[in-house]
Amino acid sequence: MARKHSIELSDNDWHRSKNNPRSNYRLERGDEINSSDSDRGYSTKRKIFDRRCRTKQHAGIWDEHHRKESRNNDRHSSSKPPHGRSTLLEGNRNRNRNLNTDVSSLGKRDRLYVPPYKLARKMKEVEDKSSIEYQRLTWDALKKSINGVVNKVNAANIKNIIPEIFSENLIRGRGLFCRSIMKSQMASPGFTDVFASLVAVVNTKFPEVGQLMLRRIVLKLKIAFKRNDKPQLLAAVKFIAHLVNQQVAHEIVALELLTVLLENPTDDGVEVAVWFVTDCGAMLQHLSPRGLCRIFDRFLGILHEGEIDKRVQFLIEGLLALRKGKFNGYPAVRPELDLVEQEDQFTHEVSLQDEIDPEDSLNLFKPDPDFLKNEKRYEEVKKTILGDESEDDDESEEEEEEDEQHMQIRDETDTNLINLRRTIYLTIMCSLDFEEVGHKLLQIKLEPGQEMELCTMLLECCSQEKDYRPFYGLLGQRFCMINRIYRENFERCFVQQYSMIHQFETNKIRNVASFYAHLLSTDALPWHCIAYMRLTEKDTTSSSRIFIKILFQELSKQLGSHMLNERLHDPAMQESNESILPRDEPRNSRFAINFFTQIGLGPLTENLRAFYDHLPQLMGQQQKAVSEEKSESSGSSDSGSESSCSDDESESDGDERRKNKHRRRD
Repeated sequence: MARKHSIELSDNDWHRSKNNPRSNYRLERGDEINSSDSDRGYSTKRKIFDRRCRTKQHAGIWDEHHRKESRNNDRHSSSKPPHGRSTLLEGNRNRNRNLNTDVSSLGKRDRLYVPPYKLARKMKEVEDKSSIEYQRLTWDALKKSINGVVNKVNAANIKNIIPEIFSENLIRGRGLFCRSIMKSQMASPGFTDVFASLVAVVNTKFPEVGQLMLRRIVLKLKIAFKRNDKPQLLAAVKFIAHLVNQQVAHEIVALELLTVLLENPTDDGVEVAVWFVTDCGAMLQHLSPRGLCRIFDRFLGILHEGEIDKRVQFLIEGLLALRKGKFNGYPAVRPELDLVEQEDQFTHEVSLQDEIDPEDSLNLFKPDPDFLKNEKRYEEVKKTILGDESEDDDESEEEEEEDEQHMQIRDETDTNLINLRRTIYLTIMCSLDFEEVGHKLLQIKLEPGQEMELCTMLLECCSQEKDYRPFYGLLGQRFCMINRIYRENFERCFVQQYSMIHQFETNKIRNVASFYAHLLSTDALPWHCIAYMRLTEKDTTSSSRIFIKILFQELSKQLGSHMLNERLHDPAMQESNESILPRDEPRNSRFAINFFTQIGLGPLTENLRAFYDHLPQLMGQQQKAVSEEKSESSGSSDSGSESSCSDDESESDGDERRKNKHRRRD
């Protein structure tokens, strides 16, 4: 017996369906739909309600009906179906029981988050590595790992990301890789050059991946252009520009795109073209200068026509200025992203006029009958790209052992030097007297050449004090007496401090001058250090005069004016002291006399004053001596000329006598 199913319609529904000219079905009241089983009735019933929902343009009816169907299905699944009949859901359930794996249920797993440890545990539980379930689990793991690697790539870590991306099966997951790159680029257009660099590196080993990426981007661009979707179009154009910069895409793709955008100029189209040329103009100038010149001619034509918005006209003018500056500030590839040699790159050409197959099926899971073989093949390919990890590990361990034996750590950040200065500073500031400080500082282990740091820090601490403390002079004296190296370093510091004295404040000048006055008065430093200072009007500044003034005043206090005068006029120190008491020119001597007289140390210049007073007589004597030398030289020249003249006369007389003798003989 054929079971009869009747569909009851309300009067309103019947009237609407009967009078609706768009309806594709006619039902008489009381008509019955015969079916041999419930499956046919179920499908027919669903079609009728689907048509009615489309006719009424009311989605709520279908949603309500869908809820009712789901409830009925739940009831049928809980109760045993009648003998001889099985619903569609029951038939699917029976087929799923017969199969060891439920592919449809695995498809739902994509929409759920599975923690990595659970996924790894499930993969271990599967014994048959070639089964569909195991392939599906590896597919899920591949998709998550590719997404994770793409999401964390940036310009700083791209060199570390490249081995990670090659460790994944990019041949099997090339569709996943392209989809992940395109989604990330759409979400973060600022990282487009990073994604393009990653694609360029992958393209050198797997050109089919680069070609698939370019085809999908071009297709995305065409769809966005037809739909007038500006955000999608800008993202696609930016990606193509950077692929051209990496020479993954041929420059013909860029020129064709610009031609399409500028053929019928609109505000949005011209704006997109301007940004495109801004991104890849430097590379196009190198690869196709004639083509770029024609594009700029078209820009100029659009600008002269004046039919576009003012804002877009300003963009074109800015682009022209950028071209005049040779795209300064917009390099084709940043140095940190230039990872591929030009001869290793594969360049692909895709026309905008071609029909493009995006191969969306690569984004979906498909069982592979040769799964294990293909996985082994990729492992071999990965070893050729990345090398054998075990061999690399062994070699790296051996190299590390050798390096540990011969390596000497070189501190390029000056961390040890900063710590040393901190230790010296704290030791000086936390001690009570100079003997304690000297004892603690001598216990610090200094490397060869670090003695200068101790001297410099001692001077720095001294100069930072409000008033000079004899503590620093005594400490410096102690170090100079202990080791000759410290004496030489303090002498170098004296030269450095005096050469930079114009940069110091008055308080710092006073402290440094008092410190060195103590070292000179105690003979901790040799007195020839004074020769570095030249007391003349040209060779001194206001700061250097203050330094010399305080230095000699402190020396006079500690030694006394008499002892200081003896030191300055010691015959052994005469050459060194000529820079302080110059005698080369009268004006320099006069300047030194006036300087020491004004600072209250006039007795130091008594000998220089006597020299200056007798200087006119000395100059007169020198002039007389010079004139006498000149007269002597002129007298000798006159006597020489007279003797030469007498010789000539005698020779001429002899000649005449000979001639007369010859005449007489004749």
